[in-house]
Amino acid sequence: MNFELLKTMCGIHAPSGNEGAMKEFLLAYIEKNKASWAVQPEVYHGDGFQDCIVLKFGTPRTAVFAHMDSIGFTVRYQNQLVAIGGPQAETGYVLTGEDALGPIECELLEDDGDLSYKFARGIQRGTDLVFKCDFRETEDYVQSCYLDNRLGVFNALKVAETLENGVIAFTCWEEHGGGSVPYIAKFISEKWGVHQALISDITWVTEGVVHGEGVAISMRDRNVPRRSFVNKIIQIAEASGVPYQLEVEGAGSSDGRELQVSPYPFDWCFIGAPEDNVHSPDEIVHKKDIVCMIELYQRLLEKL
Repeated sequence: MNFELLKTMCGIHAPSGNEGAMKEFLLAYIEKNKASWAVQPEVYHGDGFQDCIVLKFGTPRTAVFAHMDSIGFTVRYQNQLVAIGGPQAETGYVLTGEDALGPIECELLEDDGDLSYKFARGIQRGTDLVFKCDFRETEDYVQSCYLDNRLGVFNALKVAETLENGVIAFTCWEEHGGGSVPYIAKFISEKWGVHQALISDITWVTEGVVHGEGVAISMRDRNVPRRSFVNKIIQIAEASGVPYQLEVEGAGSSDGRELQVSPYPFDWCFIGAPEDNVHSPDEIVHKKDIVCMIELYQRLLEKL
């Protein structure tokens, strides 16, 4: 599998609240490539969608949600930084961004929880910074910052190539409290009556979910999806022959949480490849698990 698209997306500056560059990249990619897809989607964006994008294929029954944003940092006062989401912070990490004075490549400093930067000049307050992208690929692994969740977006774009009936929603703000999913849920529920969702996101390597054993189907995290829907997904996965792992966690959250607390009767399940070195510049995922993720999504969207 060619990962050049994933590499490009991992290097796009799009922390929570500043997803515009990612939106524009996706719109251009969709416009360029949709002619080769099995079904030409209707594309919804702009007024009423903020920086989100919704693709509608055929007669949809199920929606895929993939958040576009990443964790990062906001410049405060003097040389102080404030976290966006929950990034790992270690002295020596390289951060990049741009303010009105020009491009920025600076060093992150961490001192007992206090975050700051080291740079030759002051950075304008409110500037957001992200990890410098260093995309690495071996025979078995891909490694980079922001595989969470550019890999979830990559999965959605690969699924779009063969999707005949379904919705794909590219969402914002997931890493910093959410906020876009409620109005996207309202839109797809009221317009097409879609109330099933798969969360295309990246989970953790743990003592029970490991590299190279297949995509993780999350039975629960901090939130508990409806068991009958999760059971249906497990049954389809079992019949498909696609390698998968069952995940059970008590922490962590996703766009699924916002679906569950919305006033619309959504069933949802988080399904994603496991990664190690979470929220750091060195997130790492096994290629087999990526392939399994794409294959399982394709099968689920056919069967659900």
